[in-house]
Amino acid sequence: MCTMNDGATMNDPIRRDPSEQFRADIDAVERRVAGEIDPGMRAVVVAVLVVLLLASFVLPHTGDARGYDVLLGDSVALGESIRLPSRLFLAFAFGFGVCGSMLALLTRRWVLAWIALAGSAVGCVFGMLAVWSRQTLPGQSGPGIGLIMGWLVLIVLTFHWLRVVWSKTALQLAAENERRTATAAQQQDWRGPR
Repeated sequence: MCTMNDGATMNDPIRRDPSEQFRADIDAVERRVAGEIDPGMRAVVVAVLVVLLLASFVLPHTGDARGYDVLLGDSVALGESIRLPSRLFLAFAFGFGVCGSMLALLTRRWVLAWIALAGSAVGCVFGMLAVWSRQTLPGQSGPGIGLIMGWLVLIVLTFHWLRVVWSKTALQLAAENERRTATAAQQQDWRGPR
């Protein structure tokens, strides 16, 4: 182990340069903040949309089949000739719109918010296909209020997740600015004075 003249080790935290410790602390805070979201009041809107999306599962999806019948694939849904787009829409709506959104809100993790956004966006496409497929089947019942409501709520939920994911907090912007300044200073030190 390498020692200094007064007997203290080089790894001793007391002898560490204070600016180096400060920079390490800033880097740790920046990494933590960069991985978090701050939805603010949008969190309330997202929570209300999740409740509305859950309510759409109880409403008629098509004919006598309710959303949860289609999701579970029970005999009522089979009797209504439910096709794959409706099943995929409800799977994405429940998996990403409900579960993904709640996980992202509870943990405030940026990655989970992105996953909820991406899954909800794909679910919107399947929702459009589900509505379209119910309108084009001859002799079958059309889309019900639950299908239409669920699709519209998922579109609005996707929009709000997009706004949450792309917004940056003041702390994130300050940390990003500090990182740019430090990087510019390091590059200047590396190049040397001109």
